[in-house]
This record gives sequence, structure tokens and C-alpha cells, in this order.
Amino acid sequence: MYLPSSLQVLALANAATALHFPRQVTNTTKYAVKTPPLTTDWTYKVGTNPWPEYPRPQLQRSQWQSLNGIWTWQNASSLDAVNSPPFGQTLSSEVLIPSCLESGLSGIQGDYLLTSWFSTSFTIPSTFTQDRVLLNFGAVDYEATIFINGKNAGFHRGGYFAFTVDATSYVRSNGTNELLVFVHDPTDSDPYVIPIGKQTLKPSHIFYTPCSGIWQSVWIESAPSNYITDLQVAAGANGQINATVSTSGNGTAGLKIEVIDRKDNSTVATHDGPANTACTFNVDSVSTWSPDTPTLYDIKVTLGDDEVSSYTGFRTISRGEVNGIERPLLNGKFVFPFGTLDQGFWPDGIYTPPNREAMVYDLQTLKSLGFNMLRKHIKVETALFYQACDEMGLLVFQDMPSLRPLQQRTLSNCTIETILPDATQQDEFARQLDLLIIQQRPFPSIFSWVVYNEGWGQLTNYYPEFALTDRVRQLDPTRLVDSTTGWYDHGAGDYSDNHHYANPQCGSPFYSIDSSPYDPSRIGIQGEFGGIGQNVSIDHLWNVQEAINTINQTYEIDQTIDAWNYRGHRLLDDLHDQIVRYACSGGIWTQTTDVEGEVNGLLTYDRRVLRPDVGQWKADIQNLYDAAAARTNASTAAPTAS
Repeated sequence: MYLPSSLQVLALANAATALHFPRQVTNTTKYAVKTPPLTTDWTYKVGTNPWPEYPRPQLQRSQWQSLNGIWTWQNASSLDAVNSPPFGQTLSSEVLIPSCLESGLSGIQGDYLLTSWFSTSFTIPSTFTQDRVLLNFGAVDYEATIFINGKNAGFHRGGYFAFTVDATSYVRSNGTNELLVFVHDPTDSDPYVIPIGKQTLKPSHIFYTPCSGIWQSVWIESAPSNYITDLQVAAGANGQINATVSTSGNGTAGLKIEVIDRKDNSTVATHDGPANTACTFNVDSVSTWSPDTPTLYDIKVTLGDDEVSSYTGFRTISRGEVNGIERPLLNGKFVFPFGTLDQGFWPDGIYTPPNREAMVYDLQTLKSLGFNMLRKHIKVETALFYQACDEMGLLVFQDMPSLRPLQQRTLSNCTIETILPDATQQDEFARQLDLLIIQQRPFPSIFSWVVYNEGWGQLTNYYPEFALTDRVRQLDPTRLVDSTTGWYDHGAGDYSDNHHYANPQCGSPFYSIDSSPYDPSRIGIQGEFGGIGQNVSIDHLWNVQEAINTINQTYEIDQTIDAWNYRGHRLLDDLHDQIVRYACSGGIWTQTTDVEGEVNGLLTYDRRVLRPDVGQWKADIQNLYDAAAARTNASTAAPTAS
């Protein structure tokens, strides 16, 4: 992994002073969507101005400009290429930003693109009236070195997290600015052990095509000399707001926070206080946020000449004993969270949905079937995704992306070992777990954090989940923690989380050898079940032979759609029975959509076929909620600290 030294930075800066020659003109391949193995209804509607929405809804400025659109790209020869940036050159191919280089939408659709150059140019809008110019990236997979006008302006590591470069000292206020980005994305190539989720350079069945490059939005914005860098707001069901406003300066300059009721745009509370320190204040008579009533309040924060807008929802997440059983509580009441394993992959965009309409379609489908939750499976989405969940009322179990899942290597002595992180790699995993919590915790919809999935990347010589769970709770004491979903479970966290296909084993006195027994001191939840598949015609399949060859590895194949719906009904009835008889407190169905060689989604991978009998599934899901309500007497709930 590359981090430029100070001498390299100085050398690059010196080289930049000689950049007085005109841009070199080469033959650049023009952008066009490459035909992916499968399309969606949005594939050819993306155009060349993708994702025009402001990308960061919880810290939004009025003076901004999107840099999304057509950039240029070329493959870099190696990691050493970063020492010889192609300043003043036109790169070999046009590429759509944001996108994954492996996707059809990128216009590249390549593979094994471990090192890359990206380039664009921009001018500072005359409407930018403040002192600073901030350059923002939603996410770049995996490492990004940023050059502006020939100078090294910043470096970031972590493929799922946003970062900002203060570009003020590098840009020209008049004229064109050159932006050059070097990206290194090793994915699961040796010797790297990094958070990758389900990405792999060698896709097969439950592991999929990787995403390299600038896959979330890029934008610039104008800010004053002392500007707001971060806004953290946690609002409880009792109307109490805990907020910290961080700034670029070290002082405690005064700020003003206003809370605005969306129903009538009236200000319902204000707070004045210092920046860079935690503050607490109350809002009277709030309407709480829940899946049934996803009420949101707008927030305006003013710090000198800087003003940003945001929003929040008032809700309290905890756990408590209800009629002798540990339950998850929302606003003091047992709410049965039931949702899908949501992979977030797209046949045309891989990690990047074609547009906001496509992204929201998946969420609307879940909501229309009666689900009140999703588990964002070892991927982190755009801020606009979580905003949509906030607005619709979908609880989110948020996974930390896994390290090199289920992979092995052969040593020189011919022995085989499971690939696990060394001490440095484990420390980096923990650092990026911190980023996940810090960046996503303002979203009201996030209900629980998930640290490890099925032991993937989980060290076995000690139990790292205990320290990581403590770390998560320290960063965010307002949510529950699912330390190990599936296995290896040593008793950490708030959930006793079982995976079992196809039938559930949720909070029950029986379990299988590949799952975990129920621990009554924690919340019993079915972290994954279902997974039943139904094959479809080639028109709706990922048309890659290696993927098609693995379809029969699906947990169960039902030969007709009627049989698929029958099996779904029986499995949901099993879960219902475990709610009634035992201690089942939530469940996650596998999965929202098909992905590549998997055909076990509610939707096919192209989102053109919805498998569920809508009436049947809505009734069956409602029966789960009714059974949970029947086991509940709200007055006996005694919330305890999570």
C-alpha cells in the first residue's frame, strides 16, 4: 500500500512548477456504455451527468458544483507510476464518474485494474464567494492520491468512506484547474488483506465482480476560512439532542443550531454554544421516528459565515427484558425488525446504482412488501441511500465490510492456511471500522452495527470482537451491536445471531452444527435464512458462463414460481412459530435481489421480475409483527443500556 513520502511530495511539487506547456493531445477513446452481461431499465438512461443530487445531505452547503461526468482514465503500469504523474496529458479513455471500472456504465468494463489514473479539469464558479475551496470524494476504492495543478494535495485509504481535500492553496480562482487522481485497488490480490466485502478478482457464486476507482460522487464547494468539518447529531425519543459541531479551526467560536419542523417549516428549538465541544439541548413535544412514522426534522447550523443544513429523527434504540425475554427496543417498545440481506450490487454499475431512482426502487419494493428493515451486507452505501431509508422508515443493520472472506493460501512447505489479517492489517480494519461508525452514525435509520459476518476475517487466536465491540459502543452508545452475525460467537455484543438455510432456528432450543445455539442473555435473531432460489431465463441472468455454472450451488432451487412462493410461505410460518413459542426477536431473509450466480432474490438481478406473490408475502410478514406484538406487554419493558 502506497503512502507518498515527504521527499516524493516535494519532488512532485518542484516538477509542477515547470508545467507551462500546453496539454498534450492524444487519441482518446470516447465514452460509451459498454454492454454489460445484464442490463436494467436504467442502464441507458444514465447519460453523462450522473448523480446530480447534492451527495452529502447531512452537511449540505449552498455553494457547490458537481464534478461528476466524463473524465479520462488510463491503466497505470504499477504502484511506482504514482511517482511519474501524467501532468498535462490527455489519458487514453473517457470514463464516467462515478462508476466502477469493471462496470458497463463506466465505459471501460475491465478487470484486474489494480492501478489507475483519472483526470478531469474544472473551473471555480463565480458564485463561490467564500475563502476556501473544498474538494470532496464520496468514496474511492481503495487508495487515492490526489494531485491538483501538478501538486500532491492529499491521500486517502479506505474504499467505502468519504474524504475532503482543502484545495484552496492548489487551485486557480481564474482559469482551468487540472485534477489528477491515482488509484490503487488491490482487492484480494496478495499480500493485501483489506476490507473488500463480497468483491473478488475471481468471481464465483457468492463472491462477485469487484469495484475499482471513483465509485461515488465528486464535488467542490465554497466555505469560509473557519468552516464546519463535521456535524454529529443524535436525537432521542424524549426530545433531547446531543450534538457536536467540529470546525477547521481549533477555537470554540460560537455557533447557532436551529431545529425546524418539516410540517410547517417552523423553528421549534434553537441552541447557541461553542464549537468543537459536545452540547445537549431539548426540543419539546417531538414526533418520534419509526418505520411506521418516519418523521424527520431539518437542522440549520451557523458558524460565522458558514451555514450548513442537515436533518435528524427523534428515536431511542435500546434493549430490555420484555416478559422474561431480551428484546430490541425502539422508543421503549419491542419492534420486530424484519428485512432482507441487501447486497447493493447492480449488473450495469456493480457497486454504483445507475441513478437515484434505481437505488430507491429496491427500497420501495421492500417497503411495499411489508419489510421494516434491511441488513446492508458487508458494503457501505452512499449517503443518499441512508437518507432514503430515513425518509421511508427502513431500519438498517449496517455491516462492516469483511476482510478476504473464506480464502486460503498455500505456503512454501505446501501447507494450507486460512488468510487472516496480521497485526497491522487488523489495526487498519479497526481504523476503518471507526470511520464507518463516525460517518454513518448521524442517520436515524441505522439500528445496529455488525462487526463480523460468519467469521470472515475474524482472528481465532484471540477474540477481537470484544475489543471492537467496546470500540463501537464508545463511538456510538446509542445503538445495538451485532458483534458476530452467524459465527464465531463467543458471547460479545447485544445479539445471539444464528444463520441457517433454508429453515430458521431463531431463539430456539435447537441449532445445527454450522450455526450458534441461542444465548438467552442476549437478543435472539435470525441473521440469515431463506435463500431459496428459482432459476429464470437467460434474459434475466448474469450472462457469464462461470456464474451460470454455479447456480445449482444455491441453497435450494424451486422449479416453479408457485413452488418458490409456497416454500417462502412455509419458511415464514416456521419463523412465526418460533416467535410464538420461543424467543425469536428479528429476522433477515436472503435476499433482496439475485446477484451474478445467485438466483435467490425477491427480485431478479435486472430488477425486472418480482418473485413474491405480493398479497401472500405481505400477509405472512404482517403475521410476524402481530405474533411479536402478542408476546409484548409494553408496560413491562425495562430498557437497559446497550
